[in-house]
Amino acid sequence: MGYLLVAFLSGDALGVEAVSFYLVAYFVTSLGAFGILSTLSDKDRDAELLDDYKGLLWRRPWTAALLTAMLLSLAGIPLTAGFVGKFYIVASGVSAHHWLLVVMLAVNSVIGLYYYIKIIAVMFEQHEGSAEPAGMLHPSVYIISGVTMSILAILLLWFGIYPEGMMTLIRNLVTLV
Repeated sequence: MGYLLVAFLSGDALGVEAVSFYLVAYFVTSLGAFGILSTLSDKDRDAELLDDYKGLLWRRPWTAALLTAMLLSLAGIPLTAGFVGKFYIVASGVSAHHWLLVVMLAVNSVIGLYYYIKIIAVMFEQHEGSAEPAGMLHPSVYIISGVTMSILAILLLWFGIYPEGMMTLIRNLVTLV
C-alpha cells in the first residue's frame, strides 16, 4: 500500500495510470506466486518454511523458474511487470515532487529485494534428500495449475516488456470515467 500512496498523492492522471498498472501487475504476480506456493503444499500442511523450497530447482525446475520470475517481479527487476509498475509509481512521485516518498520507496525496494533473493537462493541450493510431499494432490491439479502459472508468467513478462498495450487500455478507461 505504501507504493500506491506515492501515486495517490500525486493526484494527477499519471498517478491514476500508475496505480492502475501497479494493481494489475501486482495482481498477476501475486496470483502466480501464491498459486505456485499452493501447488508446493500438500494435503497436510502448507509450504511455508524456507526448507520447503530447498533444492526446488533440482526437483521441479519449471516450478522453480516460474516462482523465480514471480519473485523477481515482486522485487521490481527489469523486464517484469513489477518493474514497470514501480517505475510508473516512481515517475508519478517525481512528477509531484514527493522526493522523500520516492527515496523511501527505493530504500524499501532494496530491503525487499534481499528477502526475495534469499528465497531464490534457497531454491537453487543443492539439497540431498529433497522429496516430494507425502500427501500429493491429484495429478490434474498440477496440470491445470502449471498451465495457469505459465499463462501468468507470460503476462508478467509481456507487461514488463510491452507495457504500452496495458497503459493504452488504462488511459482509455480513465478517460471514460
